Amino acid sequence: MKTYGFAIIGCGMISNFHAKAIESLENARLVACFDVYAPAAQKLAEKTGCKAYTDLDEMLADPEVEIVTIGTPSGAHLEPALAAAKAKKHVIVEKPLEITLERCDQIINTCKENGVKLATVFHSRFHDSSITLKNAIDSGRFGKLTVGDTYVKWFRTQQYYDSGAWRGTWALDGGGALMNQAIHSVDLLTWLMGPVTEIRAMVDCLDHERIEVEDTAVASLRFANGALGVIEASTAIFPGYLKKIEIHGSKGSATIEEEDIVRWDFAEEAPEDAQIKEEMASSKSSGGGAADPAAISFKGHAKLFANMIQAIETNTEPKVNGPEGRRAVEIILGIYKASESGEPVQLPLAADPELECKVRKSVKK
Repeated sequence: MKTYGFAIIGCGMISNFHAKAIESLENARLVACFDVYAPAAQKLAEKTGCKAYTDLDEMLADPEVEIVTIGTPSGAHLEPALAAAKAKKHVIVEKPLEITLERCDQIINTCKENGVKLATVFHSRFHDSSITLKNAIDSGRFGKLTVGDTYVKWFRTQQYYDSGAWRGTWALDGGGALMNQAIHSVDLLTWLMGPVTEIRAMVDCLDHERIEVEDTAVASLRFANGALGVIEASTAIFPGYLKKIEIHGSKGSATIEEEDIVRWDFAEEAPEDAQIKEEMASSKSSGGGAADPAAISFKGHAKLFANMIQAIETNTEPKVNGPEGRRAVEIILGIYKASESGEPVQLPLAADPELECKVRKSVKK
C-alpha cells in the first residue's frame, strides 16, 4: 500500500483537525507544515513530528509532499492553492474554496492546467446520515420534492471575532454567518435538493461590533426542480442550537440535526426504515460547533482526505471537487446580492469582482 505525504498550509485552529485526520489514515503521513508565523508552524511540527517551514516554495519543493491541505483564512486560499498546483501537488482547500467566483475559478483552472486533483472541504457530505438522506432522495422515496430548508442558529461571542484580525472582514473572511459558519449546510442543502435558480434575501449585522459582515441572514430559494426552500444563518442566537436540514416531498419528509436523523416519515415503508428509526432513538450529537468552533470532529475530514487519495489512485474526480466547492460560494454571493438589491437574483451568477465588492459594502453595521 502506498503512503501519501501530506503537508498542511496554515497552522491555525483548523490545522489540528487536518493533522488528526491525516494521522487516522493508514495510507497517509503528515510530512510538513507551513505558516508565515514561525511559532505556529513550529508548534504544529512539534506536536505531530512533521517538518516546519516558513518558506512556502521551499516546502512545495520537498519531493515527499504529494498532497497539500490549505487552512489559511478564507480570502487567502488562492495564492497557496495556485503555488501548490504549479508545483504539481494535489490540493485540498478548506471551505470556502475562495470568497469570490473569480478567485474560485482561478484555483479550478490552475489545478486543471497542471493536472492535479482539487477538493473542497465539505465533509458533511460524508456523514452516514447525509448519505442515507441523499440515497432516499435519489431513489424517489420523497416523491416530488417540495421544500428544502437549512437552519444554522449558532452563537459566537464578540471575543471570537476579536481573536483574529481577519475574522469578520470582507477581505479575508469573505462574509459572516453564511460564508464562514453556514456554508457547510448551504452545500449540503444544494447537494440534496439540486441547483438553486432564484434567491430573495435579507442580511444584517444585528448584534456584534467591529465586524464588517453579517451575523444574521434569511434567504428564500427556488430550486431547479421547482421546490422552494429557506436558509437561515446566524451567529447571534444564544446559546446556539444544533444545525438542521429538513427535506420535504409529496411522499415523505426527513430531518437531520447535526449528524443525526431525527425525523424519518414516508408514505411507503422500506426495509431500511426500521434500523434508521432504531438509531434515531439513540441520538448522539451534542452541541457541535453551535457555540464552540473547536467542538467538531475530525472524522469527516478523514473521509474526505481518503476520498482524495482514492481519486488520485483511480484517476477520477474527488467527490467534492472544485466546481462543487464553487457552487456554495455562488449561492452565498447570490444571497448577498439579493439583500443589497432588494430584488430576486437569478443563478448562475457571472464572476464579477466589482459587483461582489459593491455587494459586500451593503451590510448595515
